[in-house]
Amino acid sequence: MKKNLFVSFLLCLGVLTTSLMAADKTAAPVAGQRVALFDGKSLEGWDVLKCEAVVENGVILLRGGNGMVQSKKKYGDFIFEFDWKTLKEDKWDRGVYFRYDSIPENKAWPKQYQVNMRKGQEGDVGGLTGASSKGLLKDGDWNSFKLTVRGTAAEMEINGKPAWKADGLQGPKEGFIGLQAEIPGGGQCLFRNIYITELK
Repeated sequence: MKKNLFVSFLLCLGVLTTSLMAADKTAAPVAGQRVALFDGKSLEGWDVLKCEAVVENGVILLRGGNGMVQSKKKYGDFIFEFDWKTLKEDKWDRGVYFRYDSIPENKAWPKQYQVNMRKGQEGDVGGLTGASSKGLLKDGDWNSFKLTVRGTAAEMEINGKPAWKADGLQGPKEGFIGLQAEIPGGGQCLFRNIYITELK
């Protein structure tokens, strides 16, 4: 009898543990919690639009086409962190788009806003006065960007150093985040260590 009760207890404990683990995986991220948007193994949580993207050796490789690797979820106020590296020796070009809600049907990318990753303009955001900097990039190496967006204001850190602060964002108060593929003109690119922290 005692043995049967003990076995029943173990079975109930196993069911409870499994339920708790499942609940933890599906629980919505808490505001202020830093969450990985890339698990190093797959493109789960992203949609690949009009381009070719694969995961190789723990990084995302934008391999071909003009398009986007777009987050499935929209974000409002956030801190977005990522590392990137170009595979083109010169005249590289791509970017990361944010706070957009759609891409025009006949276009590969949205109109704005884009954290530029074009040679000579890395980290700049076009259409946002004051959002530019120079001298913080490591050519031919991994670079770390940290973009903070809150309301109409945004700021950027490049490789751990303040790059710029600006105000004047317009348009949707929340939107997708997209890794831009511009392979024919801008070359292939790698991404890793992608994190988001949603702000209140």
